[in-house]
Amino acid sequence: MRANLQKHRVAQWALTALAGAVLTACGGSDAPTNELPAGITQVSSTVYPATAAGKGDTAATQDLLTGGIGKTGLGLATAPAYADPANPTAAELRRNALYSNYRGILDGTAAGGYGSLYGPNVTATGTVTTSEGLIPGREYVAVLDDGSGRKRTVIAVQVPDSFNPANPCVVLGASSGSRGVYGAIGTAGEWGLKKGCAVALTDAGKGVGIHDLTDDTVHKVDGTRATRTAAGSLSFFAANITDAARAAYNALFPNRLALKHVHSQMNPEKDWGSDTLAAGRYALYVLNERYGTDANRVPFTTDNTIVIAGSASNGGAASLRAAEQDTSGLIDGVVASEPVTEMPTASGYGIQFGGAAVVGYGKTLADFTTFGNIYQPCAALAADAALTETSIFNYIGLVGMTARATARCDSLATKGLVSGADTAARAQDALNKLRAYGWTPETDQMHNAHYALGNGPILSAMYPVSYGRFAVDANVCNTSFASVNATGVPVAASPAALAQSFATANGTSNGTPVSVVYNDSVGGAKSWQFAVSSSTGVADFGLDNALCQRALVTGVDAVTGAALTASSTPTKAQSDAVRAGIAEVVLKGNLRGKPTIIVSGRSDALVPVNNNSRAYTAYNRVVEGASTKLRYIEVTNGQHFDTFLPFSGFDTRFVPLHPYFNQAMDAMYAHLKSGSALPPSQVVRATPRGGVPGAAPAITAANVPPFVAAPASGDQIGFVGTSISVPN
Repeated sequence: MRANLQKHRVAQWALTALAGAVLTACGGSDAPTNELPAGITQVSSTVYPATAAGKGDTAATQDLLTGGIGKTGLGLATAPAYADPANPTAAELRRNALYSNYRGILDGTAAGGYGSLYGPNVTATGTVTTSEGLIPGREYVAVLDDGSGRKRTVIAVQVPDSFNPANPCVVLGASSGSRGVYGAIGTAGEWGLKKGCAVALTDAGKGVGIHDLTDDTVHKVDGTRATRTAAGSLSFFAANITDAARAAYNALFPNRLALKHVHSQMNPEKDWGSDTLAAGRYALYVLNERYGTDANRVPFTTDNTIVIAGSASNGGAASLRAAEQDTSGLIDGVVASEPVTEMPTASGYGIQFGGAAVVGYGKTLADFTTFGNIYQPCAALAADAALTETSIFNYIGLVGMTARATARCDSLATKGLVSGADTAARAQDALNKLRAYGWTPETDQMHNAHYALGNGPILSAMYPVSYGRFAVDANVCNTSFASVNATGVPVAASPAALAQSFATANGTSNGTPVSVVYNDSVGGAKSWQFAVSSSTGVADFGLDNALCQRALVTGVDAVTGAALTASSTPTKAQSDAVRAGIAEVVLKGNLRGKPTIIVSGRSDALVPVNNNSRAYTAYNRVVEGASTKLRYIEVTNGQHFDTFLPFSGFDTRFVPLHPYFNQAMDAMYAHLKSGSALPPSQVVRATPRGGVPGAAPAITAANVPPFVAAPASGDQIGFVGTSISVPN
């Protein structure tokens, strides 16, 4: 165990240095040299001294964690201002990217736990201080490419001044969602930096890469924008399209944008694991380059440095994938919060909940997302799914969308996809279909927010295109991407919005500033919210496109069940390409004996536990057997987005998952460092804050009790044969 090696760190380092000196004196040496990992080009090395909290507008005033704005700045509802909003500097973009990525994952309100349960001012041991929590250190930025010049995975290794060479540790933080390199700053980043570990952040081939096809401008690696030609080798992403093809496309579909995660034509998800491993190798290179000596050029190796891969959502998926692919023993332990597990099968294992067998489980992201995208707007109208608090409705525009959701129910009924004589009955039938496909009653009240925020339309438009490696001008399912106006019509992207997008966007088509556009909407192209289906003639969120995207994943017409052909929409060839891409991203279930903790919320409607965490835990047990070191923590009243918690109704109903990620990281470090036992798999009974919606009382530790070393019998997650057994 690496913990044993750690006990003799200083002595070993001295002996290694002495041996190296003796060999050098004798005229030769077989000592290893520190080599930059293959495919990686170092871009910059910047000291962030953390000397001016509250400013953070230049590198000289920033820190590693907060961009120089500290706990107070991260807690503000408004991002720091730019000196020139139309021309933000790279330093300003970094500062604001840290702000938006931190707040994009965590609840930044004091009532929700910021500043008391977590936050820059809360120490690694959980002590709440009055500090701004700035962390000085050096950040090394590099780009990983495969020789094509188009992969362009960005890695940022942060080495805090508190790093102790005699007690080395590295945390690998792949970004969640489609976020850029700072996407895991609030999870893996904050935990690792406070612990004195080096943190290797990576976008894992995703990130904020927006190519404006009109003026041919792109993002550079540092977040600033330039024409594709001017950006040159520092271009982060440009669509693989000739100028002639781009001009022809612009003439037919003006004001369109290309997104890196969607249009790189590389299916980046298949490399999330290898990109995370590359970030780890680069981190060791950075540490050896900084602390190595002529006598001992490689003081840090996989044998003497604790390496934990820990992140949330897609970052958690990348962590699991990295562990499965780690043949060199780089990673010691894994913590994955609410991971997308991309199950290869639903056969050979099962799930029991409350002693009853679960029917729908073990589906891939593309499968359950495109299915949910069809039924979720209608299901959200069911009585069991009601969430009526005004503020959340106003925020996501749900009130104005109810008529279109009703139209979706009607359109589904016309096509024979739901039954019922009225909207109430049709909505209940749609909700029942979701429950049978992996969602649970605990997720019912999340469907409103998820459909209204466009999670289904966004993911259903993005992922099949990515899996199929389609070019930006392919317009798969007559869908494209653009900025839109208030009525959903594609318009030229605002130069200021593009200039700031490295900091404000999250790599998806969520409207900041890129939206999903249905080109075939009756009356002209419209964003998904306003789309009118040609087959129904009503504004039903573009049901035709949702059905097309579903067919890409299944290979059959979503209404008739007929197999796709060479002349159908989509075509069989398109579906074949998508399904081949999906096959590239499924997990294997073999964590190679690495200790692993998965944390998920039972009310997660974006990444339902039956299709993900529960399923993967069961499948891993079949693959690795009883000797597996995977532990599963399921938190009641926890859902996918802690950032939803300030909203009225969410504040009273749900608890944050972030405290459990931090506890899991603590438990994993203690296990690797001192041999402490891993926590057993268990259900944690978290208690919502309750009170008045929109004014819930401040959270306390009692609302989020820790998982324990000896859970009560009614909280223990175990196995019955090949089925995982989760208590209700």
